Amino acid sequence: MTTAVQTAPTRSTRPYFAVLRAEARLFRREPGSLFWVLVFPPLLLVILGSIPSFKKVDAGLGGVRLIDLYVPILVLIALVMIGLQTMPPVITGYRERGILRRMSATPVRPSALLSAQIALNGAAALASVLICLTVGRLAFGVALPRQAFGYALALLLTAAASLSLGAPVSALARTAKMAQALGTGIFFPSMFCAGLWLPVKAMPDVMAHLVVLTPFGAAAGALDEAFAGDWPSWSHLGVLAAWAIVLSAAAGRWFRWE
Repeated sequence: MTTAVQTAPTRSTRPYFAVLRAEARLFRREPGSLFWVLVFPPLLLVILGSIPSFKKVDAGLGGVRLIDLYVPILVLIALVMIGLQTMPPVITGYRERGILRRMSATPVRPSALLSAQIALNGAAALASVLICLTVGRLAFGVALPRQAFGYALALLLTAAASLSLGAPVSALARTAKMAQALGTGIFFPSMFCAGLWLPVKAMPDVMAHLVVLTPFGAAAGALDEAFAGDWPSWSHLGVLAAWAIVLSAAAGRWFRWE
């Protein structure tokens, strides 16, 4: 009786680790995905930092440089890109080629595949963020977040919310092209909410209150607060956690093998 109780959980978790190992091998063999996740954001940072006007202090920006403002934005771009542009086409490509249909005949559950993809892409996104922060600091003297623990917590929740935002797209889209179209449709509004074109603080009051209820509006607020040395607002962190939980649960419920 004791042996059965101890071995049952181990057997139940084997499909999850098997899927994770298989997806990790496939992920390393996708140079295109690795480029957009690990290379593109730091490369864009280097290009922007090489523009002379980006390295000059601007009194109209509160005495900071443009490059100082773009490092946090590129951090969010890396997270949005991997959640909406990288992960969904991979899973929908499996569905399109019939791989998911064959997996449905195995003990693997939809949550195993989604969890493996979220874990791998999340790790890659966090690596991209660390590269951006390191390049910004060493190459252009951009300050690091003053509230390191708060920034790390906000970053983890932002990554979870971003990947959870792409999970329903992965669950519902029937083809990779459809996933790319849906992801692109969500990508640009997400960038607006993150403050790419208009900082959240500069938005009209009503718009600003609405934007911070979105995943990347809350992420921009939480990360900016931690960068300035303050602990991120619990309301921002709560919004990120709520989006991650609700969207992950919805994706698991809506997931289809075919």
